Amino acid sequence: MEQEKKPQEIQIEIDDITAQGVYSNLAIISHSPDEFVLDFIFIQPQMPKAKVRARVITSPQHIKRFLTALQDNIRKYEEKFGEIKAEPRLELPKFVH
Repeated sequence: MEQEKKPQEIQIEIDDITAQGVYSNLAIISHSPDEFVLDFIFIQPQMPKAKVRARVITSPQHIKRFLTALQDNIRKYEEKFGEIKAEPRLELPKFVH
């Protein structure tokens, strides 16, 4: 008789500071053979400097699962609230590291 595998439950905790989140209006994505790096940036209008608010480093396999989950959530959002209109992309200044 084969035993059914129950999905493992994971308790996720978040501290108060992290729970507040950060606002980002630009993301820069880079990658190597082993990882993807997502930099979430806040650009203020008319300011010559922008700041990385968060950096997420993950595996290629996880980023692909993330993309699938994001596409699914966008579909659900649009079913409930209507299409998200993507405005034309503004020309961004060149970035200096």
